[in-house]
Parts: sequence; C-alpha cells; structure tokens
Amino acid sequence: MSNPGDASGHVQEWSDRDLALIKAARKLAARHMVRDGDGFKLSQHDPADIGAFENGDHPLIPDAAAGSRKEATKDLLAEGVRIVSRLQDMLYAQNRWSLLLVFQAMDAAGKDGAIKHVMSGINPQGCAVHSFKAPSAEELDHDFMWRCTRLAPRRGMIGIFNRSYYEEVLVVRVHREYLAKQQLPPELVTNGIWDERFKDIRSYERYMARNGTIVRKFFLNVSREEQKKRFLERIDDPTKNWKFSAADVAERAHWDEYMRAYQDMIRGTATDFAPWSVVPADNKWYTRLVVAATIVDALASVDLHYPALDEAGRAKLADARARLMAE
Repeated sequence: MSNPGDASGHVQEWSDRDLALIKAARKLAARHMVRDGDGFKLSQHDPADIGAFENGDHPLIPDAAAGSRKEATKDLLAEGVRIVSRLQDMLYAQNRWSLLLVFQAMDAAGKDGAIKHVMSGINPQGCAVHSFKAPSAEELDHDFMWRCTRLAPRRGMIGIFNRSYYEEVLVVRVHREYLAKQQLPPELVTNGIWDERFKDIRSYERYMARNGTIVRKFFLNVSREEQKKRFLERIDDPTKNWKFSAADVAERAHWDEYMRAYQDMIRGTATDFAPWSVVPADNKWYTRLVVAATIVDALASVDLHYPALDEAGRAKLADARARLMAE
C-alpha cells in the first residue's frame, strides 16, 4: 500500500482515522494468524475469544462501555468494510495483484454470514465467490485440486472459496469412503496420502504467491456447544429451516475426528506465504471483525495504488480536456 500523500499522486491521502483503523486491523489480524504450523494445537485457541473487547472497551471505540458492544462493533465493522472497499478499488485499478480468500469451518460456524457482511461494500465486478459442494463425476475424474484451481482469481480480482480443496484433507479424511470414489490407482493410496496432499497444497499456494496472488485462509473455529445452539435456532425458526440438514447433525458424531483433521491441516499448510487465520467463531460480531481485519492486512501488505500516467498519458488527458472545453 502506498504511503498516504505520496508525491507520485498514486493515492488520495488517508485520514488519521483510516490510518488508525489499518494499524488496528493489522494488529488484530496478527493475533489470530498462524504462519508456521509446526506444533500448532487447536486446543489453545478459544472459540469464544473476543480479544481486546473482553472488558467492553477498545482503543478505537473508547466509549463502547457506555453503549451496546454489539452496536459499537457494528460501526467499527462498517468502517473496516469501507477500508476494504477502498483497497479493493486500488487492487482492481492496478491490475497487478489478486487476492484469494479460503473459508473452512464446521457447519453453522458462520462462513456465509462473514462473507456476506464483510464483502457487502465492495464492487461486485472485482469479486467472485465460489461454493464447493460434493464433487461431480467430472470433478472426480480430475486431480483433487482441479475444480478449485481453475477458478482462481485473475489479476485485480478477489476470489472467495467457500470451502475449497481443503475438503480433500478434511471430509475425505474423516470419511475414507469418499477417497475410494476418486478412482486413484491403489498403489498411490498409502498411509502417507494426507502428508502428500499437504505438500501439494503448499507447493500450489507458493506458486500462486510467486505469481502475484495473495493467499489468506480462514478456519472459523466454532465450539460444539455453539454449533448445537445454532442448529436448534435453524430448526425452531421457520425462516432458517432451509439452512438445516439432518446430515449436519450426523456429522457431529465425528467432531473429534474433524478437530484432529483441522489441527493436522493447519500444521501441514500454515506458511508465511499462505497463513491461516484461526478465527474465534462463537461470537459472530467478533468473527466478522477478524475476517475484515485480515483482509485489510492482506491488501495493506502490498504496494497498492491507482495507476499513474506517464508524461505522454498526461498530455493526452490535457488534449482531451481542451477539446471537451472547446465544445
């Protein structure tokens, strides 16, 4: 991100408030970011964590204790969305970098809501959301990453994967019968297949980073108790019935297996060039703040700016202006 007021004229000046927001966002993002998976323990990450908001106060909303924390953080999220929107505008105009956001979580952790609320203010021309369900027959006849990698964002774009190739080391690992459907040669299905897939994913994400794609991955860490509460809300509220599937409850029987799979996934694929954000998901307002902060951090980590015209380009603009004024 260019410095505010840069003499080159790349960007409009950022206000002091904006700079404070960006600084706070980067600090919040760092709190939940895992850049090296070695020794990672999921049990050390509290799904109910709300960080500096624990005491009803925060440097950017010093009067939060006087009112509703939810309302105060709602306003803060709106400011974060505004910053994301402005950075996305530069990303799109510059057409050099792209951003890939990967969301993984247990059911009812809040992936859809986080995507909806955090990305609500951006230009839809510069963003594409892809949700990955059970693979089709065609997808099963390709390598395990094919259906996702072919939808990677082009330059200037933000691409969002709501679930992703990481399902291949999560649900496929918990339900080994799904692996059989992939028609792999038997000699390739060994006890080391998950480590091999971690290695393949790391290599792909490094490749993406080397080609100008910023990769950020989110694990929305919801507790088993909170998931139960949200499932019951979906059952009891007629407007939310459509969100519920009996299969979701069946998957709860595999909770411990999934937690081990998520832990191994983060251990095997958290890197400096494609870090994981382990986002506390028991409080939706905090989840959304962390996701927004991480996106701000990602976009602020590179030199985004509006393209600057050279002397010949400026001369053409001056000539066009003169012609318009002469009409």
